Amino acid sequence: MADSTDSSMSRKAKDITAGFVGGAVQVLIGQPFDLVKVRLQTGQFNTPLEAFRKTLASEGPLAFYKGTASPLIGVGVCVSVQFYAFHEARRFLLSRNNSSQLTYPQYYLAGAVAGIANSPVTGPVEQLRILLQTQKSTDKLYDGPRDAVKKIYHSEGVRGIFRGQAITLLREAHSYGLWFLSFEYFIKQLQSHYNITRADIPAWKVAVCGALAGEVLWLGAYPLDVIKSQVQSDKFGKDAQYKGALDAMKQTFKARGLAGFWRGLVPTLLRATPCSAGTFLSVELTMRLLG
Repeated sequence: MADSTDSSMSRKAKDITAGFVGGAVQVLIGQPFDLVKVRLQTGQFNTPLEAFRKTLASEGPLAFYKGTASPLIGVGVCVSVQFYAFHEARRFLLSRNNSSQLTYPQYYLAGAVAGIANSPVTGPVEQLRILLQTQKSTDKLYDGPRDAVKKIYHSEGVRGIFRGQAITLLREAHSYGLWFLSFEYFIKQLQSHYNITRADIPAWKVAVCGALAGEVLWLGAYPLDVIKSQVQSDKFGKDAQYKGALDAMKQTFKARGLAGFWRGLVPTLLRATPCSAGTFLSVELTMRLLG
């Protein structure tokens, strides 16, 4: 594993490259799960099985990769930013420590910095994906990501492109704080238990650590994601159902109680296992390969 205090341009480039590889793997694994999750969160279906069956019957198998072009590039960029920002924050904190290791609260802080740095990219990318995923083939408003950007910008301006940015930033900070913290915790437990270096941890165990970190992320941040999906899937202008994230939260609680903030959790957790495992494994292996 590379020196965690190395701040050279070469090291930064490797952090970015590894993150992009991880992001691309994440999208290819998780897109079908994500479509089911978003359609459940926005009330189109009542169960994951119903969402899967009806989507497949009415729109065919390619429907599960609706809106993939945008996140394939966007998420690759997002995860690059996440890992770059995480390692930059980690190096900054290490430079002020008397220890060669971060404390667990510092890992959370470095992860939160990664989420905050990532949120300006995540917000627009996820809104485009959600709008494309939630529209029905019989009532299409957008023909693709580019068309969606043009129409939103024409009617709402830049503010429309970045709709839901506050709740996105809050979700990103908390969720990625949990994600990086939990992954590093599981990795360090393996190192301590087997008395080995990080580079000696087998790939399958890295994947298991990544999978567990994905579960921690979503269990800790899912209600924020539900609210974000509702805001970003809403109509614009006078047809909008919500006045903002706080109003979406109030309406959800009034209509469905606390259970409303956990709609779509099952497919999300199912998605998180392979996606998070694949992301951390591909990043870790890329970092080992690049040195």
